Amino acid sequence: MTPLLVFAGAAVGSALRFLVDRLLRSRWDTAFPWPTLAVNVTGSFTLGLLVGAQPWLWALLGTGFCGGLTTYSTFSLENITLVGRGRPGLALGYTALTLVAGLAAAGLGWALAR
Repeated sequence: MTPLLVFAGAAVGSALRFLVDRLLRSRWDTAFPWPTLAVNVTGSFTLGLLVGAQPWLWALLGTGFCGGLTTYSTFSLENITLVGRGRPGLALGYTALTLVAGLAAAGLGWALAR
């Protein structure tokens, strides 16, 4: 049963990531990767909320949904692309903002869950 929960959560999370990406890119034409930042911070917040959740809920939302929603590989590729395009400062800012905002979101989620 657990693999099915993970599968269902991942299906929703990855579809949502795609939709967020399309929506934000259609509204803002910028070199900064806002869509990936948005989904990664949202996933961090959600995981913070789930600390101490029942195993079935963790499988569905933590591993499945957040696993499908968030993306470290795209984050990495976007940084390499920014550096390759001569924007190392923007890449460094993106990395710092992702780290700070992700940790803050996870902390906020954790605090709200308590």
